[in-house]
Amino acid sequence: MHLLLVILFFLEAQFCVQSSDSNSPAGDNLATNGLPFPWSKVRLPNYIVPVHYHLLIHPNLTTLRFNGSVKIEIDVKNNTNWVVLHSKNLKIFTATVLDEHEAHLSDKVLSVLEYPSHEQIAIFSPKILTSGEKYFLYLEFGAPLSDGFYGFYKSTYKTKAGETRILASTHFEPTSARMALPCFDEPIFKANYTVRIRRGPSHIALSNMPLEQTVEIGNGLFEDQFEVSVKMSSYLLAFIVCDFRSVSGMTATGINISIYAVPEKWHQTHYALEAALRLMEFYEQYFNILYPLPKLDLIAIPDFQSGAMENWGLTTYRETSLLYDPDISSASDKLWVTMVIGHELAHQWFGNLVTMEWWNDIWLNEGFARYMEFVSLEAVYPELKVEDHFLDTCFGAIGRDSLNSSRPISSLAENPTQIKEMFDTVSYDKGACILHMLRNFLTNEGFQNGIIRYLRRFRYSNARNEDLWDSLIKVCHFICCLFLSYIYNSYRFAGEHIDLKKIMYTWTIQKGIPLITVKRQGRKLYIGQERFLKIVLPDDPSCYLWHIPLAYKTSHSDHEVKHILTTKSDVLTLDEEVDWVKLNSDMNGYYIVHYDEEGWNALTELLSANHTALSFKDRASLIHNAFQLVTAGRLSLNRALDLIGYLKSETHNVPLLQGLGYLQSFYKLIDKRNIADVTHNLKTYILQYFRDVIDKQSWSDDGMVSDRRLREEVLSLACDFDYPPCLEKAKQLYNSWVESNGTISLPTDVSETVYMVGAQDDSGWAYLLEKYGVSMCETEKSKFLSALASSKDSEKLSRLLHLGMDGTLIKTQNLPSLIYMVARNPVGHFLAWDFVKKHWNELVEKFPLGSFGIRNIIVGTVTQFSSTEELREVEDFFKSITEQVSELRVIQVATENVEKNIMWLSRNLETMRTWLQQRLN
Repeated sequence: MHLLLVILFFLEAQFCVQSSDSNSPAGDNLATNGLPFPWSKVRLPNYIVPVHYHLLIHPNLTTLRFNGSVKIEIDVKNNTNWVVLHSKNLKIFTATVLDEHEAHLSDKVLSVLEYPSHEQIAIFSPKILTSGEKYFLYLEFGAPLSDGFYGFYKSTYKTKAGETRILASTHFEPTSARMALPCFDEPIFKANYTVRIRRGPSHIALSNMPLEQTVEIGNGLFEDQFEVSVKMSSYLLAFIVCDFRSVSGMTATGINISIYAVPEKWHQTHYALEAALRLMEFYEQYFNILYPLPKLDLIAIPDFQSGAMENWGLTTYRETSLLYDPDISSASDKLWVTMVIGHELAHQWFGNLVTMEWWNDIWLNEGFARYMEFVSLEAVYPELKVEDHFLDTCFGAIGRDSLNSSRPISSLAENPTQIKEMFDTVSYDKGACILHMLRNFLTNEGFQNGIIRYLRRFRYSNARNEDLWDSLIKVCHFICCLFLSYIYNSYRFAGEHIDLKKIMYTWTIQKGIPLITVKRQGRKLYIGQERFLKIVLPDDPSCYLWHIPLAYKTSHSDHEVKHILTTKSDVLTLDEEVDWVKLNSDMNGYYIVHYDEEGWNALTELLSANHTALSFKDRASLIHNAFQLVTAGRLSLNRALDLIGYLKSETHNVPLLQGLGYLQSFYKLIDKRNIADVTHNLKTYILQYFRDVIDKQSWSDDGMVSDRRLREEVLSLACDFDYPPCLEKAKQLYNSWVESNGTISLPTDVSETVYMVGAQDDSGWAYLLEKYGVSMCETEKSKFLSALASSKDSEKLSRLLHLGMDGTLIKTQNLPSLIYMVARNPVGHFLAWDFVKKHWNELVEKFPLGSFGIRNIIVGTVTQFSSTEELREVEDFFKSITEQVSELRVIQVATENVEKNIMWLSRNLETMRTWLQQRLN
């Protein structure tokens, strides 16, 4: 009976989740020449499968064009006259179908039909292609090197002498391989690749595999021929022509790892090599599967939109994600570089060796790679304290998931715009957090063995959501299920074992995050679950149901008590009377907890009397949960502010920064509404309350990573709030730096704060802009740019935005982050929004709809607003371009954040005003 109820509740949850029909066009589709196109769907037919691509590519870095040819061995599954594949912005010069002996099937030139709206071409063969026979499709093509960040594109850099140099690089994920060669550009069409690249004598060529040989072909050209690749998806193909230098090393198992960068930045590559070697060796041991390629290159591309890309054997990075200069880069910079390398190396197994079947399950790639960042760094670089950062990852995921505009982890995605939007907080961060919950549920050993089985079973192939759960079930059944069935009372039914698939479906195919309500009466805990929403919809059916691994601690128990909640409500019986109960031990579960009044009182008193009775993770999650509940209108602001009253005694940076971060965000929200009295009082309160923490910070790079991260955040806040001792020290350091003409090294952790203080007068701003133009370190340049964008002079901010749009001094790749920096500046948030509206069409040309860039621009500007008038203006603008942005989920995310800001002020402004007056008086 218990099992039947579980199944019924599970089915209820699934039918309550809204879904969409697939996006399949109907009716006749006409090619560009007016003839009917033979295929009507966005996804390719499966009756022709690529087996092996033989690719020749020749980029001309003078004319900025490339030409190429590709011979694709194809496997025909059904008799057909048509071959349909992908091509975007390519000019097809020749198309031929060859038999297994490479003889032409037709003496006639084959016509190529183009259907741009689906980015497809079709080639008609007069002779039927017969199932089971071997054929080759041969095409010659050409195109300009792309000006953007997708396909085969142009990148540039400047030498110290001011010379501009050009390189050509690829970025194909998710749907841009078709911009560099005609191909079957879907992840399930795995094939082998043999690549040849033509180049001049002053350049080198790189691809996924090691160089086999170089042939001089005349006219000053060389042809680099690379070894045959392993079987892989088209989006993982990569090739680059550049003049970079490298540093190399060998792993214990003989893998050659090289780091490539602009020649004058070669000295910044050494830390990345050390990290890549150590992390590669960790992954080979953890996955118990050797890296299958002979080499792995990591290359810093001067123009790169995202953080990095996992191309098999040739991973590409933004310079700030790979290069590390110990004289300039901070502790946070070092952590970032290490995490990104850990992420891309994890992809060599999750994503490359085993690839999701379709983009709806991209989280199988990105969620795992994000989680393995933390697993790998905790093992290999414990001194970086990456576990401190993991809580922020889950808090960020909750922020997105608690909006109605969220989506299930596994979601419908058909066209390129929808697919690009899948690379978001839900896939990366929520994916990582539910994997962390699962690992704690299964035990480390059960989780590791399960993913090894998954990787072995689907290597060089494709997998779906359910394939992962099947692999984990089979491995963990003997190891842990008997143990778990003993612990988890909810699953004590005879002859049954834990249905992991059923549990995890509640987390992957319905959106949102659960809210656990707790009411204690004596030894009874009355537990309930519902969906947590910051903005509750009047027609919300409230039919969401999760299977939630609960863990809790009490005042009388040092160990966790575990339970699985599979129903809307349950009653747990404690072994004895207790003073307090804390659910979601160490924030290992992905859910919010709301206690009754007695429960919040007990935990607030505990923090005040003896906060170390709870772990730093428990303290941080309590603070986070309380303020999230305030935003949702479930808890009074007074209660949450009283909860963080203990922070004067807090010594760990994670809960301290969590509480301080909320106060700072409230300040920025109220400051933008020009509510002078509350803004002044809140600033005064923060500086008074946290003065001891501020004053004890040294202006140095001393201490552990946690100490350094705290110093960076606290001193930045203090100077931003015009705290006199902070401003005086920062000005002193800035003046010394200017007097030395930038030759002395500032303490790296506080350099950005120093630059921000220096940028507030005309001469300081001009000097930083000059230094930005000549700096050879992108990490340093990002700090300069942040400081420049902190100016209180609107004319300077406007100049910055136009420099970003021009793309010469400030590279186009930095424009989205620059717009966000200006928007978060109280002086600049209207300026940034007006800039986005005015230049919308130009921005969409630079950053395609659905891309990281356009999403960051929209969210970065819109979510700075907090009034009904501003919301109406935002909605009116997006209505005016509805046809263009109708598919963008990010529009709903952004506008819902504005609604959240409006509701927060409506509910809490007067409470904040009164609370501050009481404390300051």
